[in-house]
Amino acid sequence: MLKTISLFSGIGGLDFGFEAAGFETRVALELDKTSCRTIRLNRDWAVIEGDINKVPSSDVLHAGGLKAGEVDMLIGGPPCQPFSKAGYWARGDSLRLDDPRADTLTGYLRILRDTRPRAFLLENVYGLAYSGKDEGLRHILDGIEQINREVGTRYKVSWRVVNCAEYGVPQVRERVFLVGSRDGREFQFPETTHAKPDADDGDLFIKKQPFRTAWDALGDLPPLRSDELDSLRPGGKWGDLLPSIPEGENYLWHTDRRGGQPLFGWRTRYWSFLLKLSKRLPSWTVQAQPGSAIGPFHWDSRRLTFEELCRIQTFPNGLTVDCGRTEMQRMLGNAVPSLVAEVLAREIRKQLLDAPTRTRLKLLPPRREHVPPPEKLAPVPWKYHEHLGKHEAHPGTGKGRQAVLRLVAGAEAAASLV
Repeated sequence: MLKTISLFSGIGGLDFGFEAAGFETRVALELDKTSCRTIRLNRDWAVIEGDINKVPSSDVLHAGGLKAGEVDMLIGGPPCQPFSKAGYWARGDSLRLDDPRADTLTGYLRILRDTRPRAFLLENVYGLAYSGKDEGLRHILDGIEQINREVGTRYKVSWRVVNCAEYGVPQVRERVFLVGSRDGREFQFPETTHAKPDADDGDLFIKKQPFRTAWDALGDLPPLRSDELDSLRPGGKWGDLLPSIPEGENYLWHTDRRGGQPLFGWRTRYWSFLLKLSKRLPSWTVQAQPGSAIGPFHWDSRRLTFEELCRIQTFPNGLTVDCGRTEMQRMLGNAVPSLVAEVLAREIRKQLLDAPTRTRLKLLPPRREHVPPPEKLAPVPWKYHEHLGKHEAHPGTGKGRQAVLRLVAGAEAAASLV
């Protein structure tokens, strides 16, 4: 087994994928108590519960029974919230990797420097690489250059924005992955293997499989009991409207541009508002903190169970959790789909660690040929009829009410300084 240090481990999404590819998590570092408890419920990894910027690298190595330089893999997905702090260091200045005020990205870099793994993988939201707003990405790349100067490594970094559905995950989820090799090898991201069924890339010799769907992920699960169904029905003001929305649709169904009733203005709500899964499509991105009317919801017009969310995230079967719905959803919504981690881990083994594996993917959902017809629609409940009528569409990006209010507030603030 290849030896791995895991940072910002969460519930273990990256770890489960690397585990499937033949890596062993020797130590996991995670701040969140519920996530640490969940890891201990499901795996016997050494777990350090704490803030990365308060845990010495020597403690991480000791907990994993490791020495600097003998670690095969460092993996982790630093939380995205602190990226604004990446601007704390001007570009080109020496990064203070031991500064106690460091952000999560710098914490990752400090442990990378001190443990010197043969390879590393860093995962984050795709916004990390936004053009013109890529301070976080530049912070990482500058830090790795400094590590090479300080300790004599030759880490070379490759990065890509990945849509997990293009590797067989039954969920549309975009993430940035950075992969580096200690000896300077350049990592080539694997070719995508899945695409929309009607996609035509113009190459007759490269045949991609259709996207895996929500039905592929969930189709073999037994029906829920009536009491389980009742506990998963969405509440709030709009929950009872969900049965009147077709599979694969959202609130836009009930606008004057679709087939439902004119209850809303076009594009006046978030896309995930009353969003329902389709049996014939991948799931949309699982949310970490959804409101009462924020999906994706099951085609049975209910929230998804823990097991169903694990399937959509391509976690291994048999995981358990002992926390409430809110904490469970947050852990699952923040996780990386394990299948995409397995795919990348296999390529890292082959390209960077000289340890290829010829086993089949373990976490790829099977394709289910028979797909049941869509669920029947319910009529719009009477209590929503008061909203029937003509509703204005959203005026466009930067022209909505909140955007206008922000512009006005900004102009007033500027005027007060004159």
